[in-house]
Amino acid sequence: MHFSQTVNLFDAHSVVSTLGLVGILAIIFMETGLLIGLFFPGDSLLFLSGVGASGAAAKVFDGVQIEIVSLLIAAPLVAIIGSQTGYWIGAKYGVKLFDRPDGRVFNQKKVQATQKWLNKYGTGKALVLARFIPFVRTLINPMCGIVGVPAKKFFFWNVIGAIIWTQSVIGLGFFLGEKIKGSVDKYLLPIVGVIIAISVLPVALEVLREWRTKRHLS
Repeated sequence: MHFSQTVNLFDAHSVVSTLGLVGILAIIFMETGLLIGLFFPGDSLLFLSGVGASGAAAKVFDGVQIEIVSLLIAAPLVAIIGSQTGYWIGAKYGVKLFDRPDGRVFNQKKVQATQKWLNKYGTGKALVLARFIPFVRTLINPMCGIVGVPAKKFFFWNVIGAIIWTQSVIGLGFFLGEKIKGSVDKYLLPIVGVIIAISVLPVALEVLREWRTKRHLS
């Protein structure tokens, strides 16, 4: 770990190159388990951690190399623990956190929206899809605790979602890192940009749909 460098916790490249595996796991936990993790990099961090375990790692991260087996084992475990923590926070303290009509992040509208999301897709599909959507993967865990999703059901789909999310995104980063290690400077930034755009797209579409609905009703 290169502690002499300045760490930017909101920049995936900085986390991987400066803090290595420990930093990656800490961010995953905070993003999935703590409400302060809403704006931390999720998909881009997992992708770049996969690159950091590939043959392109030395060139991209100034000599930092992530051990792939440790990453593939630890990442889903931390994601599971993080989400369980979020669920526990929601079940124990959710009423106090979200019972504020004027709250920007924590309010009854978020509870109702989550309930609608769960009803629309079902608990399993909703929890798996939420893993790939920024903000939602943080908020849905305490929300599930608030709306009373059964603990065993939440745990089961939490495990499934965590494994699918971490292994697929890390695997993509590792695979592409191996493929483009000879020309990583040319392709890496555009690929990361595409991943971030794809992950943000569902949120943008939902905001646009809500805006159009309100405009139509008015």
